[in-house]
Amino acid sequence: MSPDQVIAWAEQGVFTTLMIAAPLLITALALGLSVSIFQATTQIQEQTLAFIPKIAGVLIALVIFGPWMLSQAMTFATDIFSNLHEYIG
Repeated sequence: MSPDQVIAWAEQGVFTTLMIAAPLLITALALGLSVSIFQATTQIQEQTLAFIPKIAGVLIALVIFGPWMLSQAMTFATDIFSNLHEYIG
């Protein structure tokens, strides 16, 4: 296995990880920003107010995007395991 192949697999692994995590991270970012704007406009300075909407939003996003995230992870794993004989030896 050449160093170029190792770098390509590492790059694909990082890209797959980012693609899988992106829907949940974007959801948490959008909800956090929305709650922060709400807190700034109403002058409510409760620190724990941002956690409940983020948790609920990420759980809803996980239900919505979960099957897609699982298929992306399984595609990557299947690709690695199906070509494993080429990389050993």
